[in-house]
Amino acid sequence: MKKILITGATGKVGSRFASRALAKGYDVRLLVRDAAKATALADLGAEVVTGDLNDAATLPAAVKDIDAVIHIAAFFRSFTDNEGIIRTNHAGTTALANFALAAGVKRFVFTSTGNVYGSGYGHPAREDDPVNSNDPRAYSSSKIAAEHELLSLYKTKGFDVRVLRLGFVYGDKDPHIEEIIPLLKKMKRHSGSRMHMVHHLDVAQALMLLLHTDGLNGETFNLADDAPITLYELAGSVGRTRDTFDPEEGPLSDPFEGILDVSKLRNTTGFRPLVPSYYVARDLDIL
Repeated sequence: MKKILITGATGKVGSRFASRALAKGYDVRLLVRDAAKATALADLGAEVVTGDLNDAATLPAAVKDIDAVIHIAAFFRSFTDNEGIIRTNHAGTTALANFALAAGVKRFVFTSTGNVYGSGYGHPAREDDPVNSNDPRAYSSSKIAAEHELLSLYKTKGFDVRVLRLGFVYGDKDPHIEEIIPLLKKMKRHSGSRMHMVHHLDVAQALMLLLHTDGLNGETFNLADDAPITLYELAGSVGRTRDTFDPEEGPLSDPFEGILDVSKLRNTTGFRPLVPSYYVARDLDIL
């Protein structure tokens, strides 16, 4: 699995994973909409193919002679363009997977999200728990639909697909934390709710494990660190507790909401987080 296609390489997660893959000596091809935004990765040795998940004509060239696809690209930061989110995350993923299958790609690793889970499980969310298919947020619903399409390709055509549901990704000077704080107030999140996070280093570690570990065909895995952090602590880390939460908020209704059970990934692949908590990342100065 030395020649890999990475999508989403101009985004927060994809750019950091692509640079690490290049540093490890992988033969990396990138599918990007704007080649200029991938100049730094091209300078590191990546092959850049210009295309779009929503333009099927551009996908065959992206998957030609590729051993494996690491599909990270997603449309997320929009609260109005639900149609665009569904088109990119669901239809675009399905199209890419079908072209990859036709091209003889051996493995397809898909980054999904822990947001597919709802609440009320009574325990940290496990991969076999029901997902929240009625979630009005198009992002979560589009990821669920894409997962179903990919796993159908595994069941009906034997395509080696693996799904990785990510916690809240941060670190490596990613502005994700600063961006999420204003949304906590907008969504009226409880200060005692916990965020299950994962550092970019561990996203890369997990993706490499799924890329190379045999026998995981058709499997889904949660990914997060060892120590979920309360939203109060997270907001406090950027000095925003006072203006983020309702001072009259009541008790927390579900202490397990947003928490992922990562034992399957640990037990199956030997995964252990390199960055076990947000506070470790802070102390190591790798936020």
